[in-house]
Amino acid sequence: MPKLTVVVPAYNESEGLRDFHARVAAVLDRLDLEAEVLYVDDGSRDDTYAVMCALRAQDPRVSTLKLSRNFGKELALTAGLDHVDADAAVVIDADLQDPPELIPTFVQHWREGYDVVYGTRASRAGETGFKKMTASGFYRVMERLSSTPIPRDTGDFRLLSRRALDALKQVRERQRFMKGLFTWVGFRQLSVVYHRDPRHAGETKWNYWKLWNFAIDGITSFSGAPLKLATYVGLVAALVAFGFALWVLGKALLFGDPVRGYPSLMVVVLFLGGVQLMALGVIGEYLGRLYVESKQRPLYLVDEYHPPVG
Repeated sequence: MPKLTVVVPAYNESEGLRDFHARVAAVLDRLDLEAEVLYVDDGSRDDTYAVMCALRAQDPRVSTLKLSRNFGKELALTAGLDHVDADAAVVIDADLQDPPELIPTFVQHWREGYDVVYGTRASRAGETGFKKMTASGFYRVMERLSSTPIPRDTGDFRLLSRRALDALKQVRERQRFMKGLFTWVGFRQLSVVYHRDPRHAGETKWNYWKLWNFAIDGITSFSGAPLKLATYVGLVAALVAFGFALWVLGKALLFGDPVRGYPSLMVVVLFLGGVQLMALGVIGEYLGRLYVESKQRPLYLVDEYHPPVG
């Protein structure tokens, strides 16, 4: 019988974890395949791991994986997928914004031959208009900048076949943008449109600063466009400065214009200085990522792992 593992990375999700498992378990009960749930505790500061252990004691299909500290969602998700030994895996968050009831639809398409079946959000309930606007803008920017076509309005909620999982295991970069990596591996992929629900319990761990850094990680991981942009901006600034210099020189030769314009000079100097610092910042982002990769540290460290008791 085919085997399915539901991978659930969690950080400080103790409030809603029991309700989440009740809904997932009800879905798995209806599937005509062997199924289990792998909970990954990403160094939670509350009793999330204790709840996971309690669920494991109650349900023989549950396994738990505890990381040694908080490594971030992307690496927690990587750790969970690395420990999957099933024929397919479903990735889902524990906040119940993504409906577990969609898993049978994912499984159906997987049986039809698709290797990656991902959920595309038709709506995002419970989120502010500003967050919806920035999220939409990010996906559209990624679509234009990245050579890998990353689907719009698509998160981590998806099913991955065995060969897609094996392909992901070969990708060991440390600055990970999983939404891009899921697409990068290729194979047959299919979108399933759904309406995203508001968070069931607790608070989101993604403030705007974290989302900003996440967006930078995504862009720099899958596009060299910022480097090209810095080059083009520098070239345009140099051409404008050269043209302005010719204009000043010609004006002085023809009309004997006295030396003036300290304010305009400061504006030009500050503008060019800002352009240079921006270019250095863009280069620094890429160099920083190369530095992290060169150290070859493990992606994550496991504190405890308990397979299903069943």
